[in-house]
Amino acid sequence: MSRVFVTGLGAITPVGNDVATYWRNLVAGKSGAGPITRYDTADMPYTIACEVKDFHVADVMSDGIASYTPSVVQYAVAAARQAVEHARLSIDTHNRERVGVFMATGGGGLSVIEDAAMSMGEMGWRAIDSHVMPYGLPGTVSCQTAIELGAQGPIMTHALACASGHYSILEAYHFLRRGEADAIVAGGSESPITLMTMCAFGRMGALSARTDCPEQASRPFSVDRDGFVAGEGAAAVVLETEEHARARGAICYAEILGGCLTGDGFHITAPDPTASGAARALRGALAAAGLTPDAVGAVYAHGTATPLNDEAECRALKLAFGAAAYAMPVTSIKSMIGHGFGAAGAQSLVAAVCTLQEGIVPPTINYTADPVIDLDIVGNSARPVDIRCALVNAFGFGGHNVVVAVGRVQDGN
Repeated sequence: MSRVFVTGLGAITPVGNDVATYWRNLVAGKSGAGPITRYDTADMPYTIACEVKDFHVADVMSDGIASYTPSVVQYAVAAARQAVEHARLSIDTHNRERVGVFMATGGGGLSVIEDAAMSMGEMGWRAIDSHVMPYGLPGTVSCQTAIELGAQGPIMTHALACASGHYSILEAYHFLRRGEADAIVAGGSESPITLMTMCAFGRMGALSARTDCPEQASRPFSVDRDGFVAGEGAAAVVLETEEHARARGAICYAEILGGCLTGDGFHITAPDPTASGAARALRGALAAAGLTPDAVGAVYAHGTATPLNDEAECRALKLAFGAAAYAMPVTSIKSMIGHGFGAAGAQSLVAAVCTLQEGIVPPTINYTADPVIDLDIVGNSARPVDIRCALVNAFGFGGHNVVVAVGRVQDGN
């Protein structure tokens, strides 16, 4: 089976709308959190989020289409376009049937459904127009992206809650290894900062209550963590088979070495406190990559800053790798960009590729040590590393555990 290389990167995030800006701000420890501007929060306790800023949809889509597409689709198209341009990949009549699109989402067009429901409540059924159904469906994220790119290869939209975008990258890897495509644009997109969604997460008790200081609210692995800060945006990678990448002279920025998907079968939202499912995913990813734990130079953790998740993830790393887990630098970029749900794993993988290129791990900001989480957390300041492989974790509601191993290209390509 073919090796699979990362040849292009794209990112729309709360700290930058291109990969260079995103990476620079991650390394600097810049927070993207602030007061919610999407709707009036005057009588609500849920008032902060990590919003995408200064995004101009006209740069990536025509006015006509942009007028009825939700931001989750717009972000996906923008990140995918960046990745394709970064890869210098031309998609035309000669290759379009061999280029796929796997852009995932946890919720899809939640804003479309919410707006339609509110309008129908006020004005009756005649308020619903023809765009509600197609643009409310999760699958539109990949389909519209493929239409915009002109790609006609395999199209798939995965919905694995917070592990969605990360699993799209793993599944694209498998498709390419099997020879079902030559290149796939893979990643995730999410736009969950809506009145209904934020209230729903708030009523679950999942959100941080530190609304008076948004930049300090997201505190993964810290002793005083109290919940996540919602984020949004998209991230995409172009993945190519070795043969296709080499034939067109592509620059290969990293290699997908393997990955693993497991299930908890435990609870619809809470992680299994034994962490056995997540540990199996960690071990499985490393086994698929053909590596031993001492090869791991960094772990991009799921790290949501909820009390249960962070403790379970720590337990999973120790259960999977034993004493070797203590030598792995662990970071959570959700401390800066919030929890991007279906986009989160892809956002982390893009950052992990930058770590492999630059030899530096961004910090987990707002960090204060928790004696229960006794791993090597990269706290508050970026850290130089000598690295050849990183593990990227994404653990979704319902027990979706996805881990991908990504490494430096070892042969000079």
